[in-house]
Amino acid sequence: MSTAIHDIGYRHYEGTRLGRAHVARSLYQYNLRSVFGLGRGGWAKVVPFALLAIMILPAAGDIAVLSFVRTPETLIDYSMYATYLQPVIAIFLAAQAPVLASRDQRFRTVPLYFSRPVGVVDFVLAKFAAFVTALLLLMAVPVTLLHLGFLAMRQAMIDHGASNVPSVAGQTGDYLTALAGCLLYALVLSSFALLIAAFMPRRGFGIAAVMAVYLISNVVVLIAQGAAISTGGYDLAGWFNLFTPFRLVDGVQARLFGEEIAFRDTVPPAGSGPVFLLACVLVVASSLALLVKRFRKAGA
Repeated sequence: MSTAIHDIGYRHYEGTRLGRAHVARSLYQYNLRSVFGLGRGGWAKVVPFALLAIMILPAAGDIAVLSFVRTPETLIDYSMYATYLQPVIAIFLAAQAPVLASRDQRFRTVPLYFSRPVGVVDFVLAKFAAFVTALLLLMAVPVTLLHLGFLAMRQAMIDHGASNVPSVAGQTGDYLTALAGCLLYALVLSSFALLIAAFMPRRGFGIAAVMAVYLISNVVVLIAQGAAISTGGYDLAGWFNLFTPFRLVDGVQARLFGEEIAFRDTVPPAGSGPVFLLACVLVVASSLALLVKRFRKAGA
Protein backbone atom coordinates (compact mmCIF):
# COMPACT_ATOMS: atom_id res chain seq x y z
CA MET A 1 0.00 0.00 0.00
CA SER A 2 1.58 3.25 -1.16
CA THR A 3 0.97 6.66 0.30
CA ALA A 4 0.94 9.79 -1.87
CA ILE A 5 0.82 13.45 -0.92
CA HIS A 6 -1.16 15.55 -3.37
CA ASP A 7 -0.70 19.29 -3.79
CA ILE A 8 -4.26 20.67 -3.81
CA GLY A 9 -3.19 24.29 -3.84
CA TYR A 10 -3.86 25.06 -0.15
CA ARG A 11 -2.37 28.32 1.02
CA HIS A 12 -2.34 29.87 4.47
CA TYR A 13 -4.61 32.88 5.03
CA GLU A 14 -2.43 36.00 5.04
CA GLY A 15 -5.11 38.69 5.29
CA THR A 16 -6.23 40.75 8.29
CA ARG A 17 -7.83 38.75 11.09
CA LEU A 18 -10.84 40.80 12.15
CA GLY A 19 -11.10 39.20 15.57
CA ARG A 20 -13.66 38.95 18.33
CA ALA A 21 -15.06 42.50 18.11
CA HIS A 22 -15.91 42.07 14.43
CA VAL A 23 -17.63 38.74 15.11
CA ALA A 24 -19.71 40.27 17.92
CA ARG A 25 -20.65 43.22 15.71
CA SER A 26 -21.62 40.89 12.87
CA LEU A 27 -23.76 38.84 15.25
CA TYR A 28 -25.51 42.02 16.41
CA GLN A 29 -26.26 43.09 12.84
CA TYR A 30 -27.45 39.60 11.88
CA ASN A 31 -29.76 39.37 14.90
CA LEU A 32 -31.20 42.84 14.33
CA ARG A 33 -31.97 41.95 10.72
CA SER A 34 -33.53 38.69 11.88
CA VAL A 35 -35.92 40.48 14.25
CA PHE A 36 -37.40 42.37 11.29
CA GLY A 37 -37.19 39.41 8.91
CA LEU A 38 -34.57 41.00 6.68
CA GLY A 39 -32.68 38.45 4.65
CA ARG A 40 -35.46 35.90 5.19
CA GLY A 41 -38.69 35.07 3.37
CA GLY A 42 -41.55 37.51 2.90
CA TRP A 43 -43.70 36.02 5.68
CA ALA A 44 -40.94 36.70 8.22
CA LYS A 45 -41.32 40.44 7.56
CA VAL A 46 -45.11 40.60 7.89
CA VAL A 47 -45.47 40.54 11.69
CA PRO A 48 -42.66 42.95 12.72
CA PHE A 49 -43.42 45.55 10.05
CA ALA A 50 -47.17 45.28 10.55
CA LEU A 51 -46.72 45.90 14.28
CA LEU A 52 -44.38 48.81 13.56
CA ALA A 53 -47.07 50.31 11.29
CA ILE A 54 -49.69 49.84 14.02
CA MET A 55 -47.41 51.60 16.51
CA ILE A 56 -46.96 54.55 14.15
CA LEU A 57 -50.62 54.86 13.17
CA PRO A 58 -51.92 56.57 16.37
CA ALA A 59 -49.07 59.10 16.23
CA ALA A 60 -49.78 59.89 12.59
CA GLY A 61 -53.49 60.20 13.34
CA ASP A 62 -52.81 62.47 16.30
CA ILE A 63 -50.66 64.77 14.16
CA ALA A 64 -53.40 64.85 11.50
CA VAL A 65 -55.98 65.86 14.12
CA LEU A 66 -53.58 68.46 15.54
CA SER A 67 -53.24 70.05 12.11
CA PHE A 68 -57.00 70.67 12.10
CA VAL A 69 -57.86 71.60 15.70
CA ARG A 70 -54.51 73.26 16.51
CA THR A 71 -54.73 72.86 20.28
CA PRO A 72 -51.78 71.46 22.27
CA GLU A 73 -54.10 69.29 24.40
CA THR A 74 -54.62 67.09 21.33
CA LEU A 75 -51.02 65.85 21.40
CA ILE A 76 -50.50 62.47 23.07
CA ASP A 77 -48.22 62.56 26.10
CA TYR A 78 -44.85 61.26 24.88
CA SER A 79 -44.06 59.30 28.03
CA MET A 80 -47.41 57.46 27.96
CA TYR A 81 -47.28 56.34 24.34
CA ALA A 82 -45.63 52.98 25.03
CA THR A 83 -48.00 52.29 27.93
CA TYR A 84 -51.08 53.08 25.85
CA LEU A 85 -49.90 50.65 23.16
CA GLN A 86 -48.52 47.96 25.45
CA PRO A 87 -50.66 45.16 23.85
CA VAL A 88 -48.93 45.82 20.50
CA ILE A 89 -45.51 45.80 22.17
CA ALA A 90 -46.39 42.60 24.03
CA ILE A 91 -47.31 40.90 20.73
CA PHE A 92 -44.00 42.05 19.23
CA LEU A 93 -42.15 40.62 22.23
CA ALA A 94 -43.95 37.29 22.04
CA ALA A 95 -43.60 36.96 18.27
CA GLN A 96 -39.97 38.05 17.83
CA ALA A 97 -38.13 37.01 21.02
CA PRO A 98 -38.20 33.31 19.96
CA VAL A 99 -36.61 34.31 16.64
CA LEU A 100 -33.45 35.21 18.55
CA ALA A 101 -33.60 32.88 21.54
CA SER A 102 -35.26 29.69 20.27
CA ARG A 103 -34.17 28.99 16.69
CA ASP A 104 -30.46 28.47 17.40
CA GLN A 105 -31.31 25.93 20.07
CA ARG A 106 -33.90 24.12 18.01
CA PHE A 107 -31.54 23.68 15.06
CA ARG A 108 -28.54 23.09 17.39
CA THR A 109 -26.36 25.75 15.82
CA VAL A 110 -25.18 27.28 19.13
CA PRO A 111 -21.98 25.13 19.29
CA LEU A 112 -21.05 26.36 15.81
CA TYR A 113 -21.03 29.97 17.03
CA PHE A 114 -18.80 29.07 19.95
CA SER A 115 -16.29 27.44 17.61
CA ARG A 116 -15.40 30.96 16.46
CA PRO A 117 -13.49 33.57 18.50
CA VAL A 118 -16.63 34.66 20.35
CA GLY A 119 -17.69 33.57 23.81
CA VAL A 120 -21.09 32.92 25.28
CA VAL A 121 -21.19 36.39 26.87
CA ASP A 122 -20.57 38.08 23.51
CA PHE A 123 -23.20 35.82 21.94
CA VAL A 124 -25.85 36.73 24.51
CA LEU A 125 -25.02 40.45 24.53
CA ALA A 126 -25.25 40.59 20.72
CA LYS A 127 -28.75 39.10 20.83
CA PHE A 128 -29.79 41.32 23.72
CA ALA A 129 -28.45 44.50 22.09
CA ALA A 130 -30.18 43.63 18.81
CA PHE A 131 -33.54 43.07 20.50
CA VAL A 132 -33.17 46.23 22.59
CA THR A 133 -32.47 48.19 19.39
CA ALA A 134 -35.51 46.69 17.66
CA LEU A 135 -37.81 47.51 20.60
CA LEU A 136 -36.36 51.00 20.90
CA LEU A 137 -37.12 51.62 17.22
CA LEU A 138 -40.65 50.28 17.72
CA MET A 139 -41.33 52.80 20.50
CA ALA A 140 -39.08 55.74 19.63
CA VAL A 141 -40.13 56.17 15.99
CA PRO A 142 -43.77 57.14 16.79
CA VAL A 143 -42.69 59.33 19.72
CA THR A 144 -40.24 61.10 17.41
CA LEU A 145 -43.02 61.54 14.86
CA LEU A 146 -45.18 63.16 17.55
CA HIS A 147 -42.41 65.57 18.45
CA LEU A 148 -41.70 66.50 14.84
CA GLY A 149 -45.42 67.07 14.33
CA PHE A 150 -45.50 69.39 17.33
CA LEU A 151 -42.51 71.37 16.04
CA ALA A 152 -44.13 71.68 12.62
CA MET A 153 -47.49 72.82 14.06
CA ARG A 154 -46.34 74.98 16.97
CA GLN A 155 -46.40 78.31 15.12
CA ALA A 156 -49.76 77.43 13.56
CA MET A 157 -51.17 76.81 17.06
CA ILE A 158 -49.88 80.19 18.23
CA ASP A 159 -51.35 81.94 15.17
CA HIS A 160 -54.63 80.15 15.80
CA GLY A 161 -54.76 81.70 19.25
CA ALA A 162 -54.29 78.49 21.23
CA SER A 163 -53.41 78.99 24.88
CA ASN A 164 -50.74 77.15 26.84
CA VAL A 165 -48.67 76.23 23.79
CA PRO A 166 -45.51 74.57 25.21
CA SER A 167 -42.14 76.07 24.46
CA VAL A 168 -39.78 74.26 22.09
CA ALA A 169 -37.25 73.75 24.89
CA GLY A 170 -39.86 72.39 27.30
CA GLN A 171 -41.37 70.01 24.77
CA THR A 172 -37.95 68.85 23.63
CA GLY A 173 -37.08 68.08 27.24
CA ASP A 174 -40.24 65.98 27.52
CA TYR A 175 -39.29 64.23 24.28
CA LEU A 176 -35.80 63.36 25.51
CA THR A 177 -37.22 62.11 28.82
CA ALA A 178 -39.68 59.95 26.89
CA LEU A 179 -36.80 58.51 24.85
CA ALA A 180 -35.05 57.61 28.11
CA GLY A 181 -38.26 55.85 29.17
CA CYS A 182 -38.41 54.02 25.81
CA LEU A 183 -34.85 52.82 26.35
CA LEU A 184 -35.70 51.58 29.84
CA TYR A 185 -38.77 49.78 28.47
CA ALA A 186 -36.61 48.19 25.77
CA LEU A 187 -34.00 47.00 28.28
CA VAL A 188 -36.47 45.49 30.74
CA LEU A 189 -38.85 43.95 28.21
CA SER A 190 -36.07 42.52 26.02
CA SER A 191 -34.32 40.83 28.92
CA PHE A 192 -37.35 39.06 30.34
CA ALA A 193 -38.77 38.06 26.93
CA LEU A 194 -35.46 36.61 25.70
CA LEU A 195 -35.04 34.69 28.94
CA ILE A 196 -38.46 33.07 28.67
CA ALA A 197 -38.03 32.25 24.98
CA ALA A 198 -34.58 30.75 25.62
CA PHE A 199 -36.19 27.95 27.63
CA MET A 200 -38.61 27.14 24.80
CA PRO A 201 -36.73 25.67 21.81
CA ARG A 202 -39.91 25.56 19.72
CA ARG A 203 -41.06 28.96 18.53
CA GLY A 204 -44.77 28.30 19.11
CA PHE A 205 -44.16 27.43 22.74
CA GLY A 206 -41.93 30.50 23.11
CA ILE A 207 -44.65 32.80 21.78
CA ALA A 208 -47.23 31.28 24.14
CA ALA A 209 -44.88 31.44 27.13
CA VAL A 210 -43.93 35.12 26.68
CA MET A 211 -47.56 36.14 26.21
CA ALA A 212 -48.66 34.02 29.18
CA VAL A 213 -46.11 35.63 31.52
CA TYR A 214 -47.19 39.10 30.36
CA LEU A 215 -50.91 38.38 30.84
CA ILE A 216 -50.63 36.40 34.06
CA SER A 217 -48.35 38.97 35.73
CA ASN A 218 -50.83 41.73 34.86
CA VAL A 219 -53.83 39.77 36.13
CA VAL A 220 -52.14 38.72 39.39
CA VAL A 221 -50.94 42.26 40.10
CA LEU A 222 -54.37 43.73 39.35
CA ILE A 223 -56.01 41.24 41.72
CA ALA A 224 -53.46 41.98 44.46
CA GLN A 225 -53.89 45.74 43.97
CA GLY A 226 -57.66 45.44 44.11
CA ALA A 227 -57.42 43.53 47.39
CA ALA A 228 -55.01 46.11 48.82
CA ILE A 229 -57.19 49.06 47.80
CA SER A 230 -60.30 47.43 49.28
CA THR A 231 -58.59 47.51 52.68
CA GLY A 232 -57.23 51.03 52.26
CA GLY A 233 -53.68 49.97 51.40
CA TYR A 234 -53.10 52.44 48.57
CA ASP A 235 -49.35 52.58 49.11
CA LEU A 236 -49.17 48.79 49.09
CA ALA A 237 -51.13 48.75 45.84
CA GLY A 238 -48.56 51.13 44.38
CA TRP A 239 -45.69 48.85 45.42
CA PHE A 240 -47.30 45.95 43.57
CA ASN A 241 -46.38 47.76 40.34
CA LEU A 242 -42.90 46.30 40.86
CA PHE A 243 -44.12 42.90 39.71
CA THR A 244 -45.26 43.59 36.16
CA PRO A 245 -42.90 45.05 33.53
CA PHE A 246 -44.94 47.90 32.08
CA ARG A 247 -46.05 49.22 35.46
CA LEU A 248 -42.49 48.82 36.75
CA VAL A 249 -41.06 51.14 34.10
CA ASP A 250 -44.03 53.49 34.39
CA GLY A 251 -43.20 53.83 38.09
CA VAL A 252 -39.67 54.95 37.19
CA GLN A 253 -41.00 57.50 34.71
CA ALA A 254 -43.46 58.87 37.25
CA ARG A 255 -41.38 58.90 40.42
CA LEU A 256 -37.86 59.42 39.02
CA PHE A 257 -38.38 61.31 35.74
CA GLY A 258 -41.30 63.39 37.03
CA GLU A 259 -43.68 62.34 34.24
CA GLU A 260 -47.42 61.86 34.63
CA ILE A 261 -48.22 58.29 35.63
CA ALA A 262 -50.25 56.21 33.19
CA PHE A 263 -51.81 53.92 35.82
CA ARG A 264 -53.48 56.57 37.97
CA ASP A 265 -55.45 54.04 40.01
CA THR A 266 -52.32 52.65 41.68
CA VAL A 267 -49.73 55.39 42.07
CA PRO A 268 -46.33 54.26 43.47
CA PRO A 269 -45.54 55.90 46.83
CA ALA A 270 -43.59 59.16 46.86
CA GLY A 271 -39.84 58.62 46.87
CA SER A 272 -40.12 55.11 45.41
CA GLY A 273 -38.36 56.03 42.13
CA PRO A 274 -34.89 54.70 43.10
CA VAL A 275 -36.43 51.41 44.25
CA PHE A 276 -38.26 50.99 40.95
CA LEU A 277 -35.09 51.80 39.01
CA LEU A 278 -33.10 49.30 41.09
CA ALA A 279 -35.74 46.68 40.33
CA CYS A 280 -35.30 47.37 36.60
CA VAL A 281 -31.52 46.93 36.93
CA LEU A 282 -31.99 43.65 38.81
CA VAL A 283 -34.43 42.32 36.19
CA VAL A 284 -31.98 43.06 33.35
CA ALA A 285 -28.86 41.81 35.18
CA SER A 286 -30.44 38.59 36.45
CA SER A 287 -32.03 37.83 33.07
CA LEU A 288 -28.70 38.27 31.27
CA ALA A 289 -26.91 36.07 33.81
CA LEU A 290 -29.49 33.30 33.34
CA LEU A 291 -29.32 33.69 29.54
CA VAL A 292 -25.54 33.22 29.64
CA LYS A 293 -26.02 30.09 31.75
CA ARG A 294 -28.70 28.77 29.40
CA PHE A 295 -26.70 29.27 26.20
CA ARG A 296 -23.51 27.95 27.78
CA LYS A 297 -25.39 24.73 28.46
CA ALA A 298 -26.85 24.71 24.93
CA GLY A 299 -23.39 25.16 23.43
CA ALA A 300 -21.76 22.40 25.45
